[in-house]
Amino acid sequence: MQVLHDAPLAPLTTFRLGGPATRLVTAGTDAEVIAAVREADDSGTPLLVIGGGSNLVIGDKGFDGTALRIATRGVELRGTTLELAAGEVWTDAVARTVEAGLAGIECLAGIPGSAGATPIQNVGAYGQEVSATVTEVIAYDRRAGATVTLTNAECAFSYRHSRFKADPERYVVLRVRFGLEDAGGLSAPVKYAEAARALGVEPGDRVPLADARQTVLKLRAGKGMVLDAGDHDTWSAGSFFTNPILTDEQFAAFHARVRERLGDGVEPPAYPAGEGRTKTSAAWLIDKAGFTKGYGTGPARISTKHTLALTNRGEATTEDLLALAREVVAGVREAFGVTLVNEPVTVGVSL
Repeated sequence: MQVLHDAPLAPLTTFRLGGPATRLVTAGTDAEVIAAVREADDSGTPLLVIGGGSNLVIGDKGFDGTALRIATRGVELRGTTLELAAGEVWTDAVARTVEAGLAGIECLAGIPGSAGATPIQNVGAYGQEVSATVTEVIAYDRRAGATVTLTNAECAFSYRHSRFKADPERYVVLRVRFGLEDAGGLSAPVKYAEAARALGVEPGDRVPLADARQTVLKLRAGKGMVLDAGDHDTWSAGSFFTNPILTDEQFAAFHARVRERLGDGVEPPAYPAGEGRTKTSAAWLIDKAGFTKGYGTGPARISTKHTLALTNRGEATTEDLLALAREVVAGVREAFGVTLVNEPVTVGVSL
């Protein structure tokens, strides 16, 4: 276990933003993770858990407490069962499953961050979500003071949400187990229309696993969603806002605003999201509200490749980023009556 004081946190995040932590503990084993959590809890010290840092917006003043960086390692494949230590690099784990000929998470390639973060956010992209394959999550329950195993149902997954996100002060994820599929080297059925088009197949078709992974990586890279230190479009947290899910009444009001602003012939994106609910596109809303690719003149701007990503152009502060985010939220609300919700977790700040 490594312990540092007044330690910079910005280098541990993909935004490369934020002030220092009073104390930074790096834990390489589950036992070290639990020990660090217990020490913080016993002393009443605020605790910030950091994995890959790809979903964090840390305030410029930093974090007055203990930041715990989870650096545990371990990958175990038994048949179609995959177990990952929380600190494993997610995109590397996806590559290993593809090499092993197992389907289920191949379209989640290129997503930055750690394996332990995936069930918290119910990470998803290109028609796949981890909720479809997670079988169990092993976590330290701070309230009970014990290690627990939660089933898929107990994780209470929903769109970009879970039991862990709903109660962020209770659980620290240690390990995640997945149930994958041996489809003879083929992918799970391709669900996402953009991915199907890029692969030259129909939605529902299967393709070679390697083809699915490479296609997703190419699509993500084209949107600045694969980390590249030399590309400021990737100095981000990926999608900064979640896609709004609206009730029938809310969607009708939104649809009317679209017609009023853009004309009768314009139809907003609409996807079923459960009975009486419709999901629309945050990226579409941002663009149609006038915040196009590359928007901004300061050190924090919208990505030049994707309107859903807010980026640090190299000299930004967290306050620069938040000012841009607030401008986008206000503009979309004024244009369409829809309030965007940030996807990254904010520490010491808020929109």
